[in-house]
Amino acid sequence: MARRETPEINAGSMADIAFLLLIFFLVTTTMDVDSGVSKKLAEKTPPDVDLPKIKERNIFEVNINRNNQLLVEGEFMEPKDLKDAAVKFIDNGGGVGNPVGDEEGKECDYCQGDKDPESSDHPNKAIIAVESDRATEYGTYLIVQNELLSAYRVLRNRLCQQKYGMSFTELEQAFKDSQRKDDDLRKKLELVKKSYPQIITDVDPTSVQ
Repeated sequence: MARRETPEINAGSMADIAFLLLIFFLVTTTMDVDSGVSKKLAEKTPPDVDLPKIKERNIFEVNINRNNQLLVEGEFMEPKDLKDAAVKFIDNGGGVGNPVGDEEGKECDYCQGDKDPESSDHPNKAIIAVESDRATEYGTYLIVQNELLSAYRVLRNRLCQQKYGMSFTELEQAFKDSQRKDDDLRKKLELVKKSYPQIITDVDPTSVQ
């Protein structure tokens, strides 16, 4: 009986198709981007410059220990409660008259806080100091930063709504839609940002439990 030969399969076209599919997936696939926090690092202060004295009541201490636990002003706090606590501190407006108000000694006339004399004098003087342990998880740090930024967003939205009938988010979008050329919108944005400046500083990480 004659031996039947197995017909060969031309794989040349299949290689071309596989190559085209590889190019297609490389072009169309989106890559995951690691999350991060946009930070502008402060420049080193020259040795001959006298640093201004900061009153303790104008500093809001936020600590994250190595167990990813949050301590605010020395007391344990859940991350979900941090935003409200930061809003209360920033918006306190405890300074009345010179020299405990803003940089010009003026009382905060737009603050709606408790005006507690033991808390911040003015949003322009309210400093949030974040200290983390070297063993703190990065995800926890990001959660804390997001809550603090949300606190400023709440206050800016409220003030912008009162002054211009729109939220700060909407004002920012309107300015972007104008291709950043509308001077009136620019001035409004600068005024709101100046009223509630984001003053968040990172303290050197510790190694203490």
